[in-house]
Amino acid sequence: MQPVSAAFAASGHRLFLVGGVVRDMFLAEIDPDPESEVVVDDYDLTTDALPEEIRKIVSPLAQELWTQGIRFGTVGCLIGDNRCEITTHRAEEYLPDSRKPDVQYSTDVIDDLSRRDFTMNAMALEITSETPQLIDPFDGFNDLATRRLRTPVEPEQSFADDPLRMMRAARFIARFGMTPDADLVAAVSSMADRMQIVSAERIRDELCKLMVVNDPSAGLWFLHDTGLSNTFLPELAGLRLEQDPVHRHKDVLTHTIAVVAKAPARERVRLAALFHDVGKPQTRAIGESGVSFHHHEVVGARMTRERMRGLKFSNEMVRDVTELVYLHLRFHTFGSGWTDAAVRRFVRDAGPLLDDLMDLTRSDCTTRNQKKAEQLDADLDQLAARIADLQSREELASIRPDLNGAEVMEHLGLPPGRVVGEALAHLLELRMEHGPLTREQALVELDSWWSSQDRDSIG
Repeated sequence: MQPVSAAFAASGHRLFLVGGVVRDMFLAEIDPDPESEVVVDDYDLTTDALPEEIRKIVSPLAQELWTQGIRFGTVGCLIGDNRCEITTHRAEEYLPDSRKPDVQYSTDVIDDLSRRDFTMNAMALEITSETPQLIDPFDGFNDLATRRLRTPVEPEQSFADDPLRMMRAARFIARFGMTPDADLVAAVSSMADRMQIVSAERIRDELCKLMVVNDPSAGLWFLHDTGLSNTFLPELAGLRLEQDPVHRHKDVLTHTIAVVAKAPARERVRLAALFHDVGKPQTRAIGESGVSFHHHEVVGARMTRERMRGLKFSNEMVRDVTELVYLHLRFHTFGSGWTDAAVRRFVRDAGPLLDDLMDLTRSDCTTRNQKKAEQLDADLDQLAARIADLQSREELASIRPDLNGAEVMEHLGLPPGRVVGEALAHLLELRMEHGPLTREQALVELDSWWSSQDRDSIG
């Protein structure tokens, strides 16, 4: 960063390193943690220079320059291997019922720091001075060291400026083990409806960032307990089912958050863990044998699809997470014994999601019954071994009929159409049930199927 800081100093302007890099630099000193590794090739900087001046200063140094954010005071550039976003000191705020900030510039870095989300992120290092100077007007370093989460200004003002900060609080609580100030919690609880002005895309991105921290539990409880999740994920509160005094069952919300924490920190698996039981409230029934949630995976898959579409997830992510929710109970008949055909169908139905489904299934065991938990792990290990054994002998990941459509049409003298599809479906079922057939065996089976068909109805 020396060429950049020198260029700003030569032009008579000050330049400050701000944001997560500064926070993580100090956090690494206070409590080394792999999650707090400092990113050294992506810099967030602020300056007293106006946007056009920033562009003039960095243009001779930059291999690339992008100015899409210049109307908000930000110029981006690539200098060497470093990506930089340089922003004029500002004090933006969101106007009522607006999703766009009203930008006002300042010449004072403290004004800029005062508009940042939390005190631990409101520190700056001046890099145009002879030696870097820490600017910490809101005692962010001590808050970071003591794991105290608070805002530089009154939380109501901070969250009014950008309501997404209320969600960001959940992520920082979970990622860094922060304890929020009581007035911060009260502000979130009273201002949750303000999230309605935030775009679905920003909410989605912040939710995903929370979902992949080491343990999202504290953040998810914060979203629930403050009522914030009601504005974008009401299904979370819906999992807090009222307990029948006679027919008790585990608290579904507590179970869900435990499953999320246990699941590998991959976005798709964690989201599936979050949604896997959302169908239970709608399917709960009390009968002679107690409480049941029949077909909650079917209802849950539909609810998952609707919610994720509302949050503007990609079609691929919606499809994958919905499928994992739909399949998450499929394993639980394995304990009664699976044939090779059942294993093949499990692998076929899971497709490329097989590893994710196995991880989700293993994470879904949160019982305190040690014997039951050990049995589930043993069953999963056995299924994995069965899959590996069959995979070594068959192409499980790409199971197809032993004849293709062209071969069926040639052998039966048929044109393309519905009947060919039915023949292939029959051959696929045979493949699933009995394993691979030779070409000769497949033709014999095809002839047997064909002879049993009603030719008049086929036409």
